[in-house]
Amino acid sequence: MMNKNQIYRLLLLFILSVCVSCKDNGGEYHSVTDRIEHKSKGYHGVLISSDNLLEGTDLIKITEGEHTFMIPERKGKIKSYSCTECHSKPLNEIRGDDKSKKAHWDIKLAHANTNAMNCATCHNGNDMDNLTSITGKKVDFNKSYLLCAQCHSSQFDDWKGGAHGKKVAGWAPPRASMTCVNCHNPHQPHFEKKWPARLNTQKIKERKDQLGH
Repeated sequence: MMNKNQIYRLLLLFILSVCVSCKDNGGEYHSVTDRIEHKSKGYHGVLISSDNLLEGTDLIKITEGEHTFMIPERKGKIKSYSCTECHSKPLNEIRGDDKSKKAHWDIKLAHANTNAMNCATCHNGNDMDNLTSITGKKVDFNKSYLLCAQCHSSQFDDWKGGAHGKKVAGWAPPRASMTCVNCHNPHQPHFEKKWPARLNTQKIKERKDQLGH
């Protein structure tokens, strides 16, 4: 036969079990799972956005494979676009006239072996206002990354997925990513070595001593 303490304990357990199992609109649920399901109704993802950071930026939407995102519009930033504004005559004729001051004779191509790449690898002399692929396909200047992808396929896949390259604003949606030419000079794509902006003066002295300066 149960004593009073045991009866009180059973009553307390019964009351607790009723309270825990009770579910109503007041916020009490049968289980944690029920509560999560109820609270998540109408939830559509994160509420933060990069929209305000992208204001005033000229962007275009692209779709590459299963990825759709935005990139900076480029043609509007090219000072001498369209190219045919100057390239109205064959190169051997334009070299000596006044327009040669605006020409590109000072450009040095340091991208690949000269046997594998020259100006005509990306530029079509018969269609200056567009780029050209290795197979001769017309490529819009806004999609110059398609030329890079011909050789740099692994970097291109990483870029499409968001693992390579910088973002225009933040990581929050909508996604806007820099293209290859926003970070790399297409004629000399490698980055020059340089010291950090802030370098400890002691480190500078040690390096000078090592170099014998």
